[in-house]
Amino acid sequence: MKRFLGFIKKEFIHIFRDVRSLIFLFGIPAAQILIFGFAVRTDIKNAGIAVLDKSKDDISTGLISKLESSDFFILKRNLQTDDQIDPVFRSGQIKAAFIFEPDFGKKLINEGSANIEIIADGSEPNVANLITSYSRAIITDYSMELNRNLASTAILVEPEVKMYYNPNLESQYMFVPGVIAIVILLTCAMMTSITITREKEFGTMEVLLVSPLKPIQIILGKVIPYFIISLIDVILILLLSWLVFEIPIKGSLVLLMLESMLYIMLGLSLGIMISTIARTMQQAMFTSLLGLMLPAIVLSGFVFPIESMPKVYNWISMIIPPRWFLTIVKNIMVKGTEFSFVIKETLILIAMTTLFITISTARFKKRLE
Repeated sequence: MKRFLGFIKKEFIHIFRDVRSLIFLFGIPAAQILIFGFAVRTDIKNAGIAVLDKSKDDISTGLISKLESSDFFILKRNLQTDDQIDPVFRSGQIKAAFIFEPDFGKKLINEGSANIEIIADGSEPNVANLITSYSRAIITDYSMELNRNLASTAILVEPEVKMYYNPNLESQYMFVPGVIAIVILLTCAMMTSITITREKEFGTMEVLLVSPLKPIQIILGKVIPYFIISLIDVILILLLSWLVFEIPIKGSLVLLMLESMLYIMLGLSLGIMISTIARTMQQAMFTSLLGLMLPAIVLSGFVFPIESMPKVYNWISMIIPPRWFLTIVKNIMVKGTEFSFVIKETLILIAMTTLFITISTARFKKRLE
């Protein structure tokens, strides 16, 4: 019994000596609770909106204040003409636009009804549905207040809802770009990290290093097959989305493929960096799966809107590569935007790729010394 207790004590000592094991045992569960508790939300908060007020009377101004004062919306832009609606949607600043018809207040009082047009971004169907539902509720509440204050015949504000980019609110417009972003990252990062770590774990990396091949040639030889496989995955997903789900690529196919190649390079460089940190294949696999999959799904804006999360999660999501690539894919595929609308996201991906390659190179050289 004493030997058995000693053996258990030894195992505990080994576990608590290994910082990586402690992170997996305590850090990951804590992170999952925090992420799911605060980031996974089915409601909407702080969604950006734009307003085109062609009436500019007290009633329209009051309704705009009512929308803005709610926790659901933040007024990002005051538009002057109809021509500004499309560019502001393409820029990604807003989720919905509210258009008040001329003489909104006069028609409401004199005729008993007036129209307000709500245009929502249909590229995110769940968010668009929530925004229109919340908008209708706020407008209905405002109409009831007017009825009580005016003490006259019943008046009604009639919202007319339209969806940009995805009129039928088909869910595949949201899921296909998300699948591209997550599948590429996991395929590149996990497989690359495992294949290099396997060489180190089995002791064959030293054999490769004393071969006539240079270290850079060894790394390239490892990652080029996964680059090609990931590129084929992208083409396959795009073909299936077109043939099966009938999702057209509204923007430039060449631009989409170039951005995908950049994202693949980012995933490969991230996998190489993980391989320089992990000692075994199991560590590389757990780091890739648990460290990338959960944040990629929850914090990228793929399923849950980032605007509805607490501010700290918005900041954390800025270091999640799928967040930026997801914006690029949606802009090019669904919205048909040009390169000028995704410059910021592209530069961020380039910066991340450069950082991962720099760290990987430094750690790889250190290991050779």
